Amino acid sequence: MSGQRVGVVGDGRLASAVEAAGGEPIGEPAAFGSVRFVAAAGEDAIVDLARSVPEVPVLTVGDDPGVRAVPFDRLEPAIERALGNDPPTVRHPVVEVAGSVAPVRAMFDVALAAAEPARISEFAVHSDGDRVARFRADGVVASTPAGSAGYNRSAGGPVVASGTGVASVVPIAPFATSIDHWVLPLASVRLSVERDETPVELLVDGRREATVDAGGPVTLSRAGWIETYCLPESVAPFK
Repeated sequence: MSGQRVGVVGDGRLASAVEAAGGEPIGEPAAFGSVRFVAAAGEDAIVDLARSVPEVPVLTVGDDPGVRAVPFDRLEPAIERALGNDPPTVRHPVVEVAGSVAPVRAMFDVALAAAEPARISEFAVHSDGDRVARFRADGVVASTPAGSAGYNRSAGGPVVASGTGVASVVPIAPFATSIDHWVLPLASVRLSVERDETPVELLVDGRREATVDAGGPVTLSRAGWIETYCLPESVAPFK
């Protein structure tokens, strides 16, 4: 069916692709409640969209396997498929980060990291009230399934499947070489700074959000979901 409204965020090429596929591009986020779906290109656009917890499916565009993104060279047929059918979707948790910081939502990962390069601090990871580990490192990052193919994987953490409801937690440049990684229930994770040796920043999806003091917990909980299309044109999730 032609003329269906499609939200577009993140790249000027999306509007042209929507029009070529017979849709009507809508660029105003306030109108996204009345669109068939939203096409979002690039991590920043996906993060901004996820923080609003959209009520319609999202066609992610790019090369990110964690959100089943569609590369630009396959975009037009993917849009045509989404307009003409009812493709399957995958649900990704949107996480609320709170505790000793002002609440903010995360799509991919949550990190505590020393504000100065190569400055080690001490961190702890808790799950459901139990201490999982305490270690010295440059930082620690907890990744959602959607974010587990990013820094988490490069640090040796596992890529976890969508729908598992878990987080992969890995130290950043740990002082000890034999330290573990952990897969924990997403809504149970609590991170903290154990020593006030150097300023530590909270980074949410790569964005600096706050400075975290020693003893101040950073908690994760589920804030909602974002649904992304799973199309034949999408990047394979475990590429």
